[in-house]
Formats: sequence, structure tokens, C-alpha cells
Amino acid sequence: MATITAYSKWWVKVLTDGTVDLNDGSYKVALATASYTPSAAHEDFADITNEVSGTNYTAGGAAIGSVTVTETGGTTTVDGADVTWTSSGTGFNDARYAILYYDTATAGTSPLQGYIDFSSDKGNTTGDLTLQWNAQGIFTIS
Repeated sequence: MATITAYSKWWVKVLTDGTVDLNDGSYKVALATASYTPSAAHEDFADITNEVSGTNYTAGGAAIGSVTVTETGGTTTVDGADVTWTSSGTGFNDARYAILYYDTATAGTSPLQGYIDFSSDKGNTTGDLTLQWNAQGIFTIS
């Protein structure tokens, strides 16, 4: 189960300037090495450095499929399909962070939502790497 640490500027994009439309489902997950340092000052995809590379990983990360947005009792929940990078002997083994972002198709305007620190390097060289979201959703807003 993945636990996300939110980037502080994400909420500005959701709540005030209209950059993010929670309903359109344009969410992606990029993977970065331990050389990437998460920072509250990071705003958009252009701030992601040290992205992993290898077979079955596409620069910019993977789209989160089947994104749904629901509202119940004043809580909005965004959920989607788990993301898997298929096993490959020539894949990657240095993913330390999974970085969730809203994809506008332009790196400098694609706001970062949050990140997951794996605490150790992960990869797809000896098996699939699957990012499994929390059963209650990827994130909620109350």
C-alpha cells in the first residue's frame, strides 16, 4: 500500500487557480532515483530530476488508468488503477521515489501532487514493480 506525502503547492493548483480538474483523470506516476530530493518548493514536473530509465519504463512515467472522483459527505476521493512496470532483465533497479502528478502535456505546467518514498531502491529487473494504491483511494480532500 502506498502512502503519499503531498507537495504543498499542489493544493493551490486544486483550490485556487484552476490548473487541476480532478475529474479529467490526467494523472501520472514518474519514478526517480535516490539522487532526487523531494522539496516543498517543487511545483511541476519540470522540477523532477534523476528520473529512472530502463526497459519497460517510459520517460515521464505511467498514466494512472481508470481514474474516478467521488464525493461523499464532504470528502472527495480520487482513485485509480494500480500501476505496474513489467519485469525486464534490462529494466531499472534504482527507483527510490514514485512521484504523482497531474499531466497537462507540458512539463512546466504539470503540477506535482505528492510522492512516495520507497525507503530503498526498487525495480523491475527480477519481477514486476507494482505501485498499489490505498484501498481508500489515491488521495482524499476533506
